[in-house]
Amino acid sequence: MSADVRPIAASELPAWLTTLNTGFLTPGTPTESDVAQRAAHSDLARIRGAFDKATGQCVATFRSFAQELTVPGGAVVGCSAVSNVTVLPTHRRQGLLTRMMEAELAAAHARGDVLSTLIAAEYPIYGRYGYGPATVHAEWEVDVARTGIDRSRPAPVDGGRIDLVDAAEVRRVGPALHERLRAWRHGVIDRDARWWRLETGEEEMSHRPYKERMYAVYRDAGGEVAGLVSYRADDHWTDSKTPLNTVQVRDLLAVTPQAERALWHFLCSIDWVLKVRTGNRPPDDLLPELLPDARAARPVSAADFLWVRVLDAERALAARTYAVPGVLVLDVDDPSGPAGGRYRLDAGAGTCSRTQEPADLRLDVSALGSLYLGDASAVRLGALGRVTEHRPGALALADAVFRTARRPWCPDVF
Repeated sequence: MSADVRPIAASELPAWLTTLNTGFLTPGTPTESDVAQRAAHSDLARIRGAFDKATGQCVATFRSFAQELTVPGGAVVGCSAVSNVTVLPTHRRQGLLTRMMEAELAAAHARGDVLSTLIAAEYPIYGRYGYGPATVHAEWEVDVARTGIDRSRPAPVDGGRIDLVDAAEVRRVGPALHERLRAWRHGVIDRDARWWRLETGEEEMSHRPYKERMYAVYRDAGGEVAGLVSYRADDHWTDSKTPLNTVQVRDLLAVTPQAERALWHFLCSIDWVLKVRTGNRPPDDLLPELLPDARAARPVSAADFLWVRVLDAERALAARTYAVPGVLVLDVDDPSGPAGGRYRLDAGAGTCSRTQEPADLRLDVSALGSLYLGDASAVRLGALGRVTEHRPGALALADAVFRTARRPWCPDVF
């Protein structure tokens, strides 16, 4: 079989969406509303499809869009976010994804994007295109009865307050709160106005019906919003009228430890609730130790989340800050992309430039992506054979230079 890989025309969007649905195992013909929404909020030049030459059928899908990512130190870098990647089962193993990915990476580099990002549905696929897992997400289930929280006193103890709010209030205060969070929490990506409309039900996607939520905000003693949570509760009772309800957190943002503590204590103090599922949280979340009994929070999930692909190594490495000073010469292998070369990183000065100096470390671009946000250990990657040390002590220095005090966290799926 052979296929053309190219950006789609507007008239091909319904067929592209049909293939996308099939690839994600959600069969169904897209509605006129689906097509209109996608057309209104997508750049068609960045939507690619593969079209079978014999039948004209769209057999693979690919989309990218502009994104901003906070890196260690608080700087924001421009990314090309990759999403909606599918290949129909009838056309796998024919190089279609490779062709779509190569076209995207070349276009992203030409646009001046520093990084490319994605969230991998399957682990083995994207390393061969230079992406490395750069953040981890975690989830806990809290057994409310074991927490040790005095549920009769749910109010914050620091002079702040918890207020229940409606969706309109979330749209009013949420964006500014999120901007405060991403100003310092590396791994966080931007949210546009439409994100808030979709998450609060003001706008709805026909293929993803909105489920009503409840919202609470934490205001500090000065009245400033420092935390926000959206959540839902199920409705489970025993035959003897005993509640067995679980709260599922959709989103919890907090810019101070006090706000974080107050919101978790609030959720664990709601009547009829036996368990709280935290949703996507950072792997070093404060939550377990914010409870009198940390063992009440049982880990239920931990997995790779955001994957990073470096496109411009000089700009990427110069954009972030480093925990300690040090100079490393990195020999980056990137046979299918633009980031290959030898670079001198001066962590103390915050500079990175190409060099001909002897390499301290040799690594492929996917390993650089894993190191970039500070979560991966260079020493561990060395033990795995993904980083080679040419100067004794360089792996240990890279660990000290790249690692961050708090682990990166990406709250959002895209």
